Amino acid sequence: MSELDWFKSSYSGSEGDDCVEVAHTSGGVWVRDSKEADGPCLTVAPAAWGDFLGFVGV
Repeated sequence: MSELDWFKSSYSGSEGDDCVEVAHTSGGVWVRDSKEADGPCLTVAPAAWGDFLGFVGV
């Protein structure tokens, strides 16, 4: 998934040890742990991501 344009969450820890990265595509939103860039990714539908952000209050 290195071809995706990843960015770190603004809520990630300032020490760099609690980083979540997100990438948006037309087919969904990808989420990964920045410490495991080659590890597994979670993909969700854009509407589900919007619901999640509303739930966590972002």
